[in-house]
Amino acid sequence: MDELNDLLRGLTDGMKSGAGPGDGAGADQQRVSEAGAGPFRNRPAPQGLPSRSERVGTPQESQCPECGGAGFLIDDLPLGHPDFGTPVPCRCKVNERRSSRRRQFGDIHNLDALARYTFEGFDTNLSWLPAHKLESLDRAYSAALEFAEQPAGWLLFTGTYGCGKTHLAAAIANQRIESDRSAIFVVVPDLLDHLRSTFGPSSEASYDDLFEEVRNTPVLILDDLGVQGVTPWAQEKMFQILNHRYNSQLPTVLTTNQRLVDLDQRLRSRLHDLNLVQHIHIRAPDYRAGADPVHGDLSTLSLHASQRFETFEVQRRNSSPAEVASLREIKQSAMLFAEDPQGWIVLIGASGAGKTHLAAAISNELRASGQDDVMFVVVPDLLDYLRAAFNPDSGDSHQRRFDELKRVPLLVLDNLGTESATPWAKEKLFQLLNYRHSAMLPTVITTTIAEERLDPWLRTRIRDAEFCRVWTIRAANYRGGADQAPSPQPQRTQGTSRRRYSW
Repeated sequence: MDELNDLLRGLTDGMKSGAGPGDGAGADQQRVSEAGAGPFRNRPAPQGLPSRSERVGTPQESQCPECGGAGFLIDDLPLGHPDFGTPVPCRCKVNERRSSRRRQFGDIHNLDALARYTFEGFDTNLSWLPAHKLESLDRAYSAALEFAEQPAGWLLFTGTYGCGKTHLAAAIANQRIESDRSAIFVVVPDLLDHLRSTFGPSSEASYDDLFEEVRNTPVLILDDLGVQGVTPWAQEKMFQILNHRYNSQLPTVLTTNQRLVDLDQRLRSRLHDLNLVQHIHIRAPDYRAGADPVHGDLSTLSLHASQRFETFEVQRRNSSPAEVASLREIKQSAMLFAEDPQGWIVLIGASGAGKTHLAAAISNELRASGQDDVMFVVVPDLLDYLRAAFNPDSGDSHQRRFDELKRVPLLVLDNLGTESATPWAKEKLFQLLNYRHSAMLPTVITTTIAEERLDPWLRTRIRDAEFCRVWTIRAANYRGGADQAPSPQPQRTQGTSRRRYSW
């Protein structure tokens, strides 16, 4: 009892010895730390009572000089003050907690590798972007910053690769952890891998513990939703996690480059809940593409800068009146498509007929109006591009490149049919065009192959006349070569469809 009285007397004397004028409620941590460096913290332990360093077996010199190893300080306030006797974490304890939070789930989210992704490092001043794309970046930045400060509901970022979704999601996690608040950031495929690994005999983690922590963490940030394997197990785990958080209305951030229609229907219905989910589609292109976002080494549109509608001549040497009328109608159709790109337009004709000129004119017209999400590619070059992605030394993945092509807002495929007709090439083209047809994404195709000689899978799609307009150019050679056989009317494919577009 005497030792206890000595200890209490020492604590009281220590608080009194550090008292000074000007102290009050709301004292910040730095002031408290300075106050704690007074005689109280340096006071030796009462006789017969071992010091803290002796009890924990650490040398005296390794203790924090501010709190003496206690981990907290007590502000010197007058008796009766509402904060009198309230312990305040020492600076060393704050840093320790911050490091602990970074280590917790470190194997999953690896935030150290994403430490550079901060709000300060997110650039929204990209003068080369059109106004509507800058506006989407500003909205995404503001929403992420507000969520980091006051997380509520769900925040969903969608957009193409490299548009800034992961940067903003990681910035939310980094800011919260730096301010000693909880957040778990995890890439969805990595999360599923960790959940699977807990079933292994050598796993140190429990599946139940990990699963419950992810389901119930105060703030969960899931990056790359939708790229996980589409196995029934993976889909069910993601649904269980997100359904629980949806029902509990737990703050959640999601990023995906998938179309919502391609996600699990059960999840899709929840993401459409406007009362809980704030959905922001980032329209900016890949940051890594720089100021020329037309997909750098793949698009060849820059080689066709002079090919515009104004330079497309419908009156050619030795052209008949029917041929001139045909070209004029085809040109008008292309101009209408450029004004409102919907559906597909297919241009068929011999080499030099003007197909590429019209396709480039559509692309240049759209770019001039500020719509820079146009990819103009020659089909053989496209396949070479995809083959290169299989190279182990390639810095990019085949799937990423292919997904960019599938989802680009406007795709121009020039010279379809001149590629080597290997099974692999046919399969890639089928996957690409089948996706764009199903998604009703605007597409321009030029080819020298007559319609009846096209692959059946493509022929059936372009015969959807209310979705696709097919033109066969039979006018004189655009470059001044031999005349082509005349045609009294432009050739158009007829058919039926459930879709209708005005041209």
